[in-house]
Amino acid sequence: MDTIKIFCPATIANVSCGFDVLGLCLESIGDEMIITKTNEKGVRITAITGADLPFETEKNVAGVAALALIEKLQPDYGFEIQIHKKIKAGSGIGSSAASAAGAVFGINYLLDNPLTLKELIPFATEGEKLASGTAHADNVAPALLGGFTLVRSYEPLDVISIKAPEELYASVIHPQIELKTIDARSVLRENISLKKATIQCGNLGGLISGLYTNDYELIGRSLHDELVEPVRSILIPKFKELKAAAKAEGALGGGISGSGPSVFALSKGRETAQKAATAMAAVMQDIGVPFEVHVSPINPTGIKILP
Repeated sequence: MDTIKIFCPATIANVSCGFDVLGLCLESIGDEMIITKTNEKGVRITAITGADLPFETEKNVAGVAALALIEKLQPDYGFEIQIHKKIKAGSGIGSSAASAAGAVFGINYLLDNPLTLKELIPFATEGEKLASGTAHADNVAPALLGGFTLVRSYEPLDVISIKAPEELYASVIHPQIELKTIDARSVLRENISLKKATIQCGNLGGLISGLYTNDYELIGRSLHDELVEPVRSILIPKFKELKAAAKAEGALGGGISGSGPSVFALSKGRETAQKAATAMAAVMQDIGVPFEVHVSPINPTGIKILP
């Protein structure tokens, strides 16, 4: 095979209590990429639609991730990459991660999969480093592996896959304002209190336990962010009202998706997730800010090969 077309899914990082270590993969939102093997060595970006992104390989997150991978694998071929963006940059649902993960997935596949999906994660994080200044894996890991992923350790990298409960759905509202990850990280505090750290650890442990045991109520009780949400939420219009509206319609809980400005809610069942999405949309309509809203099951497999 010389060409592969793939669906590169959006993701929700942090999931309230898992800053930089927890993420989930969405089913119904994502980009498309076409990657072609060429006789000329190197990586070239030949087409970009849906976003104003650089064609220069070293300035493009997909290009940087691809270069890191081919430096490791030293293939006898080169690659051309087409990127068709449907996840808006700065949306908080893993736009850069989709491109970076898609690039390394496609190249690895065209080379007959010399690396496992988990082994591709460090190369994809090089794209995240270009985008945000930090090689975090909480978006690229679920994009590659599907479901939920927990980064137990970064040095050495240790990523754990967690299967999502079957009835778990995500509602996401994206206010049409751009909030760059690098800017959203700049408001975070370097030091936290022992009390806040203890609360956060308890919630993260509770959420992981709830996922493994299909305990939806425990999942809901654990969706609380003691560390990041209090300072980042001021950057998002009507954040508290959006959360409250979703919860009033039966959502388990929610928070900031990644670095924002998207806000997510998790629900048991599609019907409740749709009600939560409708309620959040009503809040945003009241203030006249353009937005997009999505309802999605959790994607169990990550990146998908398209016909």
